[in-house]
Amino acid sequence: MKLAHNITLQRKQILMLVGAAALLIALIGMIERHFHYRALRKEVEDLARVRVTIIHAEPAPKERKLDLPANLAAWYQAPIYAQVSGYVKMWYKDYGAHVKTGDILAEISTPSLDAQYEAAKANYEVVAAQYRLAVITAERWAALRNTQAVSRQEVDVQAANAAAKKAQVDQARHEVERFEALENFKKIVAPFDGIVTSRRVNVGDYVNEGSGDLNGRGGASELFTVADIHRIRVFISIPQAYASIISDKLSAKITVPQYPGRKFTAAYLATAQAFSPATRTVVTELALDNKDHILWPDSYATAHFIVPGTPDILIIPVNALIFRAQGTQVATVVDHHIHLVSVETGINYGMTIQIIDGIKPGDDIVGNPTADMMEGDEVKIVPTTKGYNDKAAQSAAPPNHPVAPIQVLPDRAAPEHVGATRK
Repeated sequence: MKLAHNITLQRKQILMLVGAAALLIALIGMIERHFHYRALRKEVEDLARVRVTIIHAEPAPKERKLDLPANLAAWYQAPIYAQVSGYVKMWYKDYGAHVKTGDILAEISTPSLDAQYEAAKANYEVVAAQYRLAVITAERWAALRNTQAVSRQEVDVQAANAAAKKAQVDQARHEVERFEALENFKKIVAPFDGIVTSRRVNVGDYVNEGSGDLNGRGGASELFTVADIHRIRVFISIPQAYASIISDKLSAKITVPQYPGRKFTAAYLATAQAFSPATRTVVTELALDNKDHILWPDSYATAHFIVPGTPDILIIPVNALIFRAQGTQVATVVDHHIHLVSVETGINYGMTIQIIDGIKPGDDIVGNPTADMMEGDEVKIVPTTKGYNDKAAQSAAPPNHPVAPIQVLPDRAAPEHVGATRK
């Protein structure tokens, strides 16, 4: 009986140990579930907060770069047309020829004009002879004025006839001079020292008075074009937002595609002082020396300016702006909550933009605002991603980067641009 009692006691102890172990395991499980629940709830609450990166407004640099497209033009350029009608007898200057003032470029054969010229000279001789006869007759009649042989009326008639013949002589002489001037136009000459940049005429071509070479469809073109390129005019269309840089001290470095790495210095010459209503740009003219004739007219170029900056104005990345019905805003962070601030923007540099009013240098600005970000939203500030939204990435396209509005093609301005103010 005692052995059975001991066995029963051992079984009860084993069952109590098993029950205690089960209870302990259950208790540990409950505690773990409780901590897991708290961790999960904390994680859910954390995930519910929007992750944002913080940036700060930077002052604009003291200097900025401005790159604008430009057109190069000759210092003087003249298309030359025919002033008489006829056939080209010979041309003497071809493309690229260096010419001096008065050099003959071509000659025109004008048989009809020559005949008219000879007729005008013959008519002058006839009228001159008639005038001489009228003068002699008037003098004879005047000598008989005080006699009874002629009347006073007849004397006055002869004097008036002589005066009329004198007027006819003057008219005939002017006609001869007119044809002499036209005869001089048979020779096409260079108006100034320069280079022949175009020749659109060949031997035997018919040219028309007041225009040029007539093609098969009746269209007219200039015979030659002569350009003086010892200096080059640089025409630039400056956007209205940057018109404040224009002054007598304005200069630029000019680059052209055919000479990579080489820069030419151009100085201010004139400005139109009026904006184009189509492009909102103002034509500005610079000039540069070209004694070696390395630059050619009608070339495309880029003008590089270094202009004063606006360090008192703050700049931020463009992607930090929020555009809504309330206007342009930025999202700032105050005590881990969003505070939307309306701002006034200035010049858009492409990657960055000026902020005229609304924020201060020390404000924590959300660098990656979402479209649904609202006032009072709780957010979590996270570190910036290296090379993506950190400060180094923001400065990859600084305010002196070539400016966005500078995609406007320059107006093709003539050297005698209306309204220009010369230096």
